[in-house]
Amino acid sequence: MSEEPRRARVAIIGDRFMTPSTFEAALRARCDGPIDIAAMQLPWPDEPMRHGYVEPGMDGLKEYMGDPEAIVGFVGSAEVAITQLAPFSAAMLKRMPALKLIVVARGGPVNIDLAAARERGVVIANAPGRNASAVAEFTIGAIIGETRLITRGHDALRRGTWRGDLYRADLVGRELSQMTVGVIGYGHIGTKVVRLLKAFRGRILVADPYVELSPEDVRDGVVKTTLASLLHESDVVTLHARVTAETMGFIGRAEFATMRKGAVFVNTARGPMVDYDALTQSLKSGHLRGAMLETFAIEPAPANLELLRLENVTLTPHIAGASLRTIERAAEAAAEEVRRYLAGEAPLNPCT
Repeated sequence: MSEEPRRARVAIIGDRFMTPSTFEAALRARCDGPIDIAAMQLPWPDEPMRHGYVEPGMDGLKEYMGDPEAIVGFVGSAEVAITQLAPFSAAMLKRMPALKLIVVARGGPVNIDLAAARERGVVIANAPGRNASAVAEFTIGAIIGETRLITRGHDALRRGTWRGDLYRADLVGRELSQMTVGVIGYGHIGTKVVRLLKAFRGRILVADPYVELSPEDVRDGVVKTTLASLLHESDVVTLHARVTAETMGFIGRAEFATMRKGAVFVNTARGPMVDYDALTQSLKSGHLRGAMLETFAIEPAPANLELLRLENVTLTPHIAGASLRTIERAAEAAAEEVRRYLAGEAPLNPCT
């Protein structure tokens, strides 16, 4: 009599964006073998994330969602965990000895203590680029919204004011075909932003010391340059770098001063890369015409943050990656990592 195939135990810890049912459907569609699935749902985004640097015993983690005790109890003896935001600290991993694979359905596994996972032989896989298209599309909208004063008109109408003055020659914005747009960072998102910008037939600059332009972008006239030159020459600067020790606060007072007068700054990447106090002063002085900010150093953004009250700033609450296609891509990527694990194959996107 042949042996029954081993049943894999998988713990799915979803939320109200990456729902457990979406993960499970992708998993069952991708994996042929028998799987025992347990699922729980966290309340994000209706409740804010927590931060490891202010929570006792959670050092090594950045943002996460979920009570550590509840997560440990739920995962139990599962050998695979799939999540977007659940925490896995060093202390938690010690209490889950059966765990062999954690799939984090996001670009950066900031909710995992990677060193502790490596020490215990737990494989971590992620989903790089899952929201690249969503953020790139959002960025184009952000640039147009800010340069063409869409939010100024919107805010005024909400207050009952018809701003006919926005048609004045000294206020109207230029079209993208007339402008130079500088793209900082040429990764998953930056490359897609460049691709979309080409349709407007303006000038495109890219600054990224670690990546070369694709032959297609070189052929189409995209120019790779230094950060200083990009800041000096661009009418719009859009940030798409990753947060690293090198990029923390690397757009600050000197960088804003280097930007040409009347330029626009767009950040749909991460807040900690930008000195927002310096940006505030540059906007208040009129050196910069405006800014569009999607992310902040602290989230939710503090209610007393002066940037929130400046008229020449467009603001959104970190929603650039929120699309249905992002959900589908992330679930598909997670399911593929589990399939590969069960088949004895190497992970596609390992982090440890």
